[in-house]
This record gives sequence, C-alpha cells and structure tokens, in this order.
Amino acid sequence: MINELDFDKMSGLLPAIVQDSQNGDVLMVGFMNREALDLTLQNGYVTFFSRTRNTLWTKGESSGNRLRVISACTDCDRDTLLLRVEVEGAGVVCHRGTRSCFTELLPVPTTEPVASRESR
Repeated sequence: MINELDFDKMSGLLPAIVQDSQNGDVLMVGFMNREALDLTLQNGYVTFFSRTRNTLWTKGESSGNRLRVISACTDCDRDTLLLRVEVEGAGVVCHRGTRSCFTELLPVPTTEPVASRESR
C-alpha cells in the first residue's frame, strides 16, 4: 500500500493532515517524504519533512507535545494523508501555543445557496 502512494505529484512530498482522534479537530498540516512516513509508521509518532530546513523533524521532540498516531489513511488519489492522533504533553500543537494551527478566521460572505435563488 505504501508503495502505491503518489509522492511524484508534489516532488516527493505528501501533505499530511493531522486530526485529533477524540473530537475530529484538525490540528495542523505538514509534509512527509517517504522517509518521514516510514519513521512515522515505525515508531508511532508523527515525523514530518521540513521544506524550509530540508530535514526530518518529529513533532514535539523539543516541546514534549508529541503526536501519537492512532490511525493513518490516504485519500482516493493516494496523494494526501490523514493522520488521526492523540496529543501527548500539554496538548499544544501549534508553535504559537494553541492546540490547533487553525485559529485565524477569514471573512466569508454570507450568501444564499444557488438552489434557493433558482427556485424563486
């Protein structure tokens, strides 16, 4: 199965969505090359490939807020991973000190669904 993942689409990387296994919250997104995925599956803790530092890093190795993998799956195109995790340590995932990296709201206009407008 791992050999069937499409690492070629993004020059050797796969996006990896990290989700809390308890409540479904999306905690962060990182990237994995084959080596990062292999290490993650071998040791049970999320390891990413840093595109800026060009190196592997295991989430929480310095903070103690490690991500223990509960399950891992791929999407239908086999080019993205979904990792369901349990957060160890203080439960902080983002480098800004929050549980999730997804905390900044963007303005989205409120509109009626297309079907509602057409039925008038």
